[in-house]
Amino acid sequence: MISILELRHIIETAFLPTRCVCSIRYDSLNIQLIDPMTQQELLTVAGVDPKTLGSSRAIARLIAEIKEEVRLRGDAALEEVGQA
Repeated sequence: MISILELRHIIETAFLPTRCVCSIRYDSLNIQLIDPMTQQELLTVAGVDPKTLGSSRAIARLIAEIKEEVRLRGDAALEEVGQA
């Protein structure tokens, strides 16, 4: 099993240049993405069980899901600006 510190490093570097803060609370991870230009929060994912991230595929899947969610939120924000 991968150590929690290694897991944290992998997740935080996967989102560069977006700032990613991966915090450990009890037996769960909280992942917060922050826009490097505006310093605004893009997304927070709370309560990720690190036991489910025992393989590189599981980690990659989580990262891909989070990136897709950020992309969808960004597209929705652009649509709202276009309607205004």
